Parts: sequence; structure tokens; C-alpha cells
Amino acid sequence: MMGNIPEETTILVRREGELRHVQEALAQHRLVSLTGVGGVGKSRLALRAARQAAPRFPDGVWWADLAPLRDDGLLLATVCDAVDFADHTPRMPVTALCEWLADKRLLLVLDSCEHLVDACRSLVGDLLTAAPGLRVLVTSRQPLGADGERTVEVEPLAVEGDSDALALFVERAGAVVPGFSLADPRLAAAAIGICRRLDGIPLALELAGAQLKHTSVEQLAKLLDARFESLPPAEWAATPRHRTLRTAIGWSHELCEPLERLLWARLSAFRAAFDEPSARDVCAGGPLGGDGVRRALAGLVAKSVVKQEGKRYRMLGAIQEYGRMWLDELGEGPLVATRHAAHFLALAHRADTGWLGPAQVAWYQRVSDVHIDLCAALEHLLVTDPARALELAGLTGFYWSCCGHLHKARSYLERALALPQEPGPARTRALWALGIALLLQGEHKAAFQLGQQCTLAARQGGDPEATFAAAYLVGLTHLMEGRPLAAYALAEHVLDAAPDSPFASASRLRCHLVQVFALTALGKLPEARSQALELRAGCLRLDEWWTRSYTDYQLSLIALFQDRADDAAAHARAMLVKKQRLGDSFGIALGLDLLAAAVAAQGDGERAAMVYGTGQAYWRNVGHPQRGTPELRAVREECEARARAAVGDLAYAQALDRGAAGNPRAALARALEGGDPPTG
Repeated sequence: MMGNIPEETTILVRREGELRHVQEALAQHRLVSLTGVGGVGKSRLALRAARQAAPRFPDGVWWADLAPLRDDGLLLATVCDAVDFADHTPRMPVTALCEWLADKRLLLVLDSCEHLVDACRSLVGDLLTAAPGLRVLVTSRQPLGADGERTVEVEPLAVEGDSDALALFVERAGAVVPGFSLADPRLAAAAIGICRRLDGIPLALELAGAQLKHTSVEQLAKLLDARFESLPPAEWAATPRHRTLRTAIGWSHELCEPLERLLWARLSAFRAAFDEPSARDVCAGGPLGGDGVRRALAGLVAKSVVKQEGKRYRMLGAIQEYGRMWLDELGEGPLVATRHAAHFLALAHRADTGWLGPAQVAWYQRVSDVHIDLCAALEHLLVTDPARALELAGLTGFYWSCCGHLHKARSYLERALALPQEPGPARTRALWALGIALLLQGEHKAAFQLGQQCTLAARQGGDPEATFAAAYLVGLTHLMEGRPLAAYALAEHVLDAAPDSPFASASRLRCHLVQVFALTALGKLPEARSQALELRAGCLRLDEWWTRSYTDYQLSLIALFQDRADDAAAHARAMLVKKQRLGDSFGIALGLDLLAAAVAAQGDGERAAMVYGTGQAYWRNVGHPQRGTPELRAVREECEARARAAVGDLAYAQALDRGAAGNPRAALARALEGGDPPTG
């Protein structure tokens, strides 16, 4: 099982010996650290080693990129995301992760740990103690210094003769100069000299090779010699290979156009990959206009300073570090950080506006992709502009809660709300988002109290949208606590007070969804089904997925209560497809329980048990025992009773174990096979 290993986008030149060494180390040690200077190829070697090792780890190989982290504040959240664990409980996150990993046999790769050595050493120690089947592969410029750590030094490529370094240089040169060849002995000698001068460090060779678009190999060798010979004594006193990479990066920096250098510095504000419009929004200014950003970005790509991956761009860690240094030298750090935060606040506003419409899934993905930049923006605003921090936390809270970032959503919302703030829509929105997070963590009483605060604030502010939002939170709390009549009465009251289309706003639509849930729980199935179908049809017209997934959930539940097993299975599968697209593990767990019940009602006890087992795996992924509204408990019990009666206790237990074992994503894909679309 591959887990989330990144794709290999470049070749790994002649590292067979090192690969064997890493595999032997992983077979004998639970913690293996690949160490070496920046740019030496630790990540590339770890990537290939992880792919080769994958068959030995039935629970997968999972990759956590720590390079974008500036401190250890997001370390645990990044590792949880990497291993596909979306904890929905209020437990300490490290405790929850340790418990979840306890019975797993997996390989965790922590890439680029050098700036977080102490925090990584502590976390790895906790995880290895809790999970006997866990192996950890680390890349870092220095060892973690943990007990039992096996260190593998990654050396630069050999530089003499027809060497590994020369092979890499030729491969990179061919990417910028088609048909590049060293058939001429003078060119070959010059290229070998370049490899020696750069100590065989792959990143330095790549940066040098990119210059061949503008100069010859021989001229490049002379320029490099001149650069190194002009180094001041302080530079020569540094660690030789560190000095070599720093010098190569600095030389590439000098060869850039002035506006390219300015863009390089400003781009270092991004934590993760970015697109061109984001680069323009954050980095344009002064002599660097919008068109100038586009041209400078293309120039940095051509010089291998920036990597282009489709429509997204990124900088390697060592190059980004150099850019941050120059950003500080220019005195622009605070200004660019403020522009970065403003950009991501605007993005959050666009995501909120686009929630109810055809771009909804795309916005979920976008918010997920820029998670670490949103966190960076929040950290900046919490210090410099508390009002905007509250605004951003409130806008992202619902997205993060739906996608499993509950701990981060709660943490940022609580921090923002603790700052002195005037009452207003942003504060009410943040209180509401915090209530949603607490509700999903099972803290119903606290969520209800926040809902009451939102209700009061909405009434005082005369804000109908805030009223709908508060009613959704309070109504959902009523449903989770087994009070469907109270939930229905509340939703009916606020909707009757301001009649309009259910699709006039996202908050209004959610109130209608509470009504459907309440009607089902009250046993008013024809009315619940009629309203659910109406909402589903409207969502289909809008290409809206979140609400539609929950209408399918309700239609599946209603069909089960009405003994329409085929319809129940079809709607459950439809819900699961949508929850899969939205990345909602909690919703997937709910949907699998319904699908298992429907399959049992169809008479296939063994398959029902397997689907039920897969559901249990997803419940473990969110850290909860099975949850949902109270009526779902009876459905689960009925499912188990039917399935056991159909195949017997032993066969049921065996099928349940098969469904719960292995890769939950693969098991979900199997559960979705063979289903027909809903008829209603």
C-alpha cells in the first residue's frame, strides 16, 4: 500500500548502493535518519526508498513534508494529515495519534526535519513507544539524537571521470539545451570541473545546469571558478559542502535579473505551493508590476529556482531560506507578510461566497491545499490585526471542521475570540464556527451554549443570516441530543419569520436540512422524503455537494425505515461519493454504516459485514466510537442482527475483520462498486 507518497518528478541518478543501505537499515531499525547537507538529495533518496519498502507495510507508507513549517506549532497536525487521521475528539492530539497508530504496521516519512529537531525527536519517541509496528524514516541536515536512531549519511555524488555527478549534470543540461552532449573532450573536461567545483551536490549541479541556456559549459566553468576564488575568508571558514551550496545559490541569485531577485525574496512568504495569480497579488508592488511578476516567475522557473508543477509553483527549502534572508535584508518582511495575510483573507471570503454553488468542491480542495498558508496568515493577524484574525478564523472554521482540521479550527477560533473585540458579525460568525467544531468533537453542551450566544447576538444585530446560522447550530445540537421536536420547531420558527427560497443562502439551506433530519427522527417519513427530494433537486441544479450528501443520507435512512433496501443502498452510495470528494471522513463513516444496513436488508450478510467493518475503520480514523443522530443507533443494531442471521456469527466476524483491515480507501472503493444511482 502506497499511502500518500509523492510522485517522482525527476530521475534518481545512480543511488543503488545508498538505496540498499537504507533498506537494510529500515529492516533492522525502527528509526532511520538520512542526514547530509542541504541539496544533497536526501528527499529524493527517501522517496525512492519509501516506494521500494511499501510492500512490507500493510497499513501504508505515509509522507509528511515538514519543510513549509516555520516552527513546531503545526507539526502534529501535519503528521496527522499525512497519515490520514482526522481526529474529531477533544483529546490531546498526540494522545489520539498514538492510540490510532498503536496497532498499525506502517512507515512514516518525516521529510526536512532540521529546523524542528527537538520537536521531531519528542514526537517520534512518543509514536514509536505507542506503536510497535511503526517505522520512521527521517530526512534532516542533522540527526534527531533519539534513542535507537540509525543514521545514514547521504554523500554528494561522485565527481571523478564518468561520474554520477556528471550524469546528473548532463541530464539537467539536456532539459534546457535539447541534444546537449559532451562529445567534445574540452566540453567534457569543463563539465567535470564544474562537478568538482560544486562538490557533486545535486541541487548545486541543477542550478548550474540551468545556466547553460544562456552560456557555454566552458564559460560556466570559468564563471564558477571566479565566484569561488572571490569568496571572503568568512565564507571559507564555513563547513565546505554547506559553503558550496550556499555559494551556488548565491551565484544563481546574482545571475538573476533584478526583478527576478526581488520576486525570489517575496515568494519566500508562501509556505506551500502557489499559483501565478497568488504570486501577483502578494508580490507585485514598487518596480515589480503584475506583468513583471509573470515574466520574473518564468525567469525563475527557467533558472531552476522555482519548480513548476502544472499551474502551481514551489521553491525548494534551501532556495526559500535564501529568499527569506534577502527579504529581511530588504526590510520587506513585515510588509509582504501583511500582503500575504490579506491575500488569504480575501481567498477565504471568496470561498465563503462560492460555498453555495458549482465551485463548492473546488473551494474545499483549495482551502485544503493552502491550509498551511491560511495558518501563517492567522498567526500574523493574531499579532498585528486581531479584528481580521477573528474574521479569517470565522470564515475558515466551517471548512476546516468539515475536512477534519477540528483541533486547528478550535485553537485558532478560541485564540481569536480571546482577544479584545467589539461585538459584530465577525465575532458572531466565529462563535458559530467554534460551536460547530465543539459539536463535532462531541461537546454538545458547550456547542448549545455557543448557539444560544449566537442567537442573542443575531437578534441584537438584526442579522437574519446570523439567525439562520444560530438556528442550525442549536437545532443540530437538539438532534444529537435526541430532541427532534425542539429542532423542528426552532427551524420552522426562523424560516417562517423570513420566508424565501431554501437556496437564498447557505445558512437558510442548512436550516431546511435540520427540518428534514427532525421529520425523519419524528417518524414523519413521507413529509421528510418529500422535503429531502426537493432540497436534493435544488442542490443538483446548483451542483452543490455538501447539502446534497446529507439529503442522500436522509433519503437512505428513510428508505430503510420504509423497507426499500435498494433505494437505501443507492442513496448511501451517492452520499459516500460526495463525502469522498469533499474529504469528509466523519461523513464517510456515517454513510458506510447506512450502506451496511441497506446491504444487510438486501440479504447479503457477508458483504454487509465487510462494509460495516470498513465503516469501523473510518470511525477509528476520526477517533470516535460510532456516532450520529440517535435513530442511527437502532439502524446499526438492526444491520448487525440481520447480517449475523444471514451468514452466522463466525462468517460475520471474519467478514467484519476483512472490511476493517488494510487500506480504508481501497475498502471504500470496493463498497461503492456495483451500485445503481438513486431512483428518487
